[in-house]
This record gives sequence, C-alpha cells and structure tokens, in this order.
Amino acid sequence: MVRIFVYEPLSADDPETTAALGRGSPAHQEMLAAGRAMRDAIVHDLARIPGVAATLAVGEQEAGHPWPQVSTASALPGEGAVDFVRRQSPLHDLCWVVAPETDGLLLGLHEAVGEARWIGCSPAAIRLASSKRATCAALAAAGVRTPLAFVAKHDGPWIVKPDDGAGTMETRLHLSRGNAELDLQRRRRAGRTPVMEPFVAGEPLSLALVVGPDLAQALAFNRQHLELDAAGWLHDLGVQAAAIPAADPRAAALHALASRVAAAIPGLRGYVGIDLVWNEREGPVVIEVNPRVTCAYAGLSALLQRNLAADILAAHARDPAPEVAADVAA
Repeated sequence: MVRIFVYEPLSADDPETTAALGRGSPAHQEMLAAGRAMRDAIVHDLARIPGVAATLAVGEQEAGHPWPQVSTASALPGEGAVDFVRRQSPLHDLCWVVAPETDGLLLGLHEAVGEARWIGCSPAAIRLASSKRATCAALAAAGVRTPLAFVAKHDGPWIVKPDDGAGTMETRLHLSRGNAELDLQRRRRAGRTPVMEPFVAGEPLSLALVVGPDLAQALAFNRQHLELDAAGWLHDLGVQAAAIPAADPRAAALHALASRVAAAIPGLRGYVGIDLVWNEREGPVVIEVNPRVTCAYAGLSALLQRNLAADILAAHARDPAPEVAADVAA
C-alpha cells in the first residue's frame, strides 16, 4: 500500500496563509473554495486507485467528519504549514501539495517534504516559475512568445501585478504607461516586488499538462473567465475546463506550445498549468506557468473520463516503487 499525504493550506486552516488573506474576507472565501475543490478532486482520484491510501489534511471545522476510503490529519494548535507538512511527510510514502508560489510557500513546503516523497515540480522549476519576470525571460529565450515580445512597440494598456502572485491577485490594468509606472513605483516603495508588462489582447486560456521525464502531454485546453472592474482591477471568475475541443484549429499550436514550455523549464513534473492569451495576430502568448495543480483540475477527470491522479503518478515517477508502477499501469 502506497500512503499519500494531500495538503492544501487554506482548507487545512494554516494560520499564516489565512491571516495573510484576512479570515472571512472575500479573498479568503474565494481561495478557500478553490483550494477545497482542487484538494477534493485529487483525493477522489487517489481513492479510486488500487493500492493507494490517501491521507487528507483538514482544518478544525472538518476534523472528525467521515471521508470514505480516506484518512484525515490536522495540524497541532498554532502549527504552521511547513511544520505540519514536515511532521506528516515521514509518515507517508508520497506527499501531494497544492499551494501558491507566493512568498515562497510552495518552495518551502517542498523543502519540508524532500525530493524523494514530493509529487510535483523540482525546486529549481518552482523557483523559476515563482517569478513571473524570470518565467517570461526563460520562455522568451527559448523562443516562446510572452508579453516581453510586445514591449518595444506597445502603445496600449499595461498590467502591474506581483512578481510571485497567484491568479489575478493584486493585478491592475492601466490605460497609460505613465499610470502603470506610478503604480509600479508605489508598490516598490511599499516593499513589494511588482512587475509591469504590456496588456496582450485576446482570449484568456489555460493548458492542463501532465509532465514526466520524457513527455509533456496537454490534457485539456481551458477557457478562463476574467472580469475587469471600474478601477482597473482584474478578477478571476473561474475556469471552464476542457472548453476547447480537440478539433479546434488552435489545438495543434497549443500542443506544440506545451512541449516547448516543458522543454524551456527543466524540472517541471506532474500536473502543470500554463496561463496564456490567444492573440488573433500572434497566436498563443504565455502569461505564466503554474508549477502545481490549478483550479482546472477540479472535475477534469470526469470530463476526460480518465483518472488524472493515476496519470500524474505514472508520469511523475522516475524510479517508481513497484506498488505504484503496478497500480497506475492498469
């Protein structure tokens, strides 16, 4: 039996992550719901793999609630995410963590687990993808189109956002470059690390990938629903998983893009998300790479009629344990 610990900080009631969003705030409620949806989808998939026993990290409100075929574990009073995961890791064969890159959280959790038990990307890949600036630079160097390609001749709106932000958090559109530069300077004076880039017009999409040592397979092309408010702040209204059919004329370019991104960032493993804009003139323009499970995972196994967790375990394993290799091969 292979024991897998599944951890998502907000649903596990991590005090620091919750406090950063403001307990009970709209941002907290929105991200908590998203975290639970991703967590539950992973656990549901794992529970259907013979020979796998999942342990789910839960918060105080869920502690004691029955989860069919799944064990639960909760943090000690006041115990933070890294300490909790470090305590649980030796009790399991593998750990599957869903957490944002913001403030180094995902990287810190990787360090707590260690490479041998970690399901997901390498520390180097997480570190690179945690910086939007570094990600775009690496992709551009590999010939992948990013907003950097629009800088020289751009005369439209500009985007200012955190370099390590998750989703659309603190992302603002400015109609003029001057206003964007003022926003950039204000954030820097406040001790933040923002980035400023051209706003690329087009349809917001995302790719869901399974990446292994010898493959980068795009599982689904998703449509992202974004909203711009009167003050220019961008809001994430959710994702429509597998919204773009395989017969879409853009599919070949999107499959090729998945392979090029995986080649440009060594160490991507397991589930990886790519956020992009399909521009009518330029085609796909990559905005960022998520080295972790994204919201598109929730419900994707049912839509694709396949167990994504089994695919990810099989693709991720470099030298899989005999039990895992046998269980996920069926």
